[in-house]
Amino acid sequence: MNFQHTDDRRMLADSLNRFVAEQYGFETRDRIAKSPQGCSPELWRQFADLGVIGALFGEDDGGFAGGGFDIAVVFEALGRGLVVEPFLPTVLAGSAIAHAGNPAQKALLAEIIGGTRIAAFAHGEPDAQHEFNQVQTRAKRVGAQWQLDGVKAVVQHGEQADVFVLSARSAGAVDDEAGISLFLVPAGTPGLTLRGYPTIDGGRAAELTLAGVTLGADALLGAEGAGAATIEHSVGKGVLALCAESVGAMDVAKDATLDYLRTRKQFGVPIGSFQALQHRMADLLVEIEQARSAVINAAAAIDAERVIRERALSAAKVTIGRVGPLVAEECIQLHGGIGMTWELPLPHYAKRLVMIDHQLGDEDHHLARFIALGRAN
Repeated sequence: MNFQHTDDRRMLADSLNRFVAEQYGFETRDRIAKSPQGCSPELWRQFADLGVIGALFGEDDGGFAGGGFDIAVVFEALGRGLVVEPFLPTVLAGSAIAHAGNPAQKALLAEIIGGTRIAAFAHGEPDAQHEFNQVQTRAKRVGAQWQLDGVKAVVQHGEQADVFVLSARSAGAVDDEAGISLFLVPAGTPGLTLRGYPTIDGGRAAELTLAGVTLGADALLGAEGAGAATIEHSVGKGVLALCAESVGAMDVAKDATLDYLRTRKQFGVPIGSFQALQHRMADLLVEIEQARSAVINAAAAIDAERVIRERALSAAKVTIGRVGPLVAEECIQLHGGIGMTWELPLPHYAKRLVMIDHQLGDEDHHLARFIALGRAN
């Protein structure tokens, strides 16, 4: 199999890496992350104008790419800059609309790709942990309409979202795969309240409470009770995106550490000349390349049949979940005390690497899932 990027992907990567380096320096990123919005609408529109959002969607959906390697290229560049704009919610919600939406619903994708409308994915719940099928939010028919009640947790960029792709149980027990339905819920719908808060690794999230939210029949996304397959499809793309983002962040942490080892002197020589530190750094480089290989494997399998695809994605998330925190810890330790200095970018990369493990299923969850999928095959 040929893993070389196409000319279009190389051009996209070059353009995006250059834009992030020139327009999204650490001071800019830090200011945006600490802002009340947790993102920059102006920069979001610039990303859209560059075609970065369009690269996450296929031509049939109004984009121009949308393949596994396209997602990986974009998110690796975003990881290098610790970009906090709503790219992950866009992948999750946009993929769900593209996968299950009718023509009227898919018309939203043009606005999402154009950067004029933000969509968020409201699926996680306070007691669900990482089990994607555990949905307590309820949806019941009231005449020709739907009524939704429940709570959604850690909805990234929920305060900035114009519309939510939201899961609710229309039938079955709390942890059944069948009976989960998806709905398009506009922000500001009566009965929908948000509580926003800053996240530990930058940006903002929100808790959504639905109390008697009433929606029309046209809000149902896909077939009633058949949302689990769409959720799995969207979360899979989100997992790939997170893994690629982690590799980009690892590369920056690694480069910063190598630079520090070459310039910091002790006993009159660079500390990078000490054999013990060389061995630690060499081990770290091997681990990062293992993580990169896992992301490549997941990107290549994104359009494969279900078991192959999901095992490749879970394998990548397991690897990222192990290597990301290791890179964070080792890079800070190799920097010594200065590695904990808040003004230095490194601790912010370290936090992001640790938190990626806890998004869309942690290392333990995906290891169990990888094993279970192998047995089922």
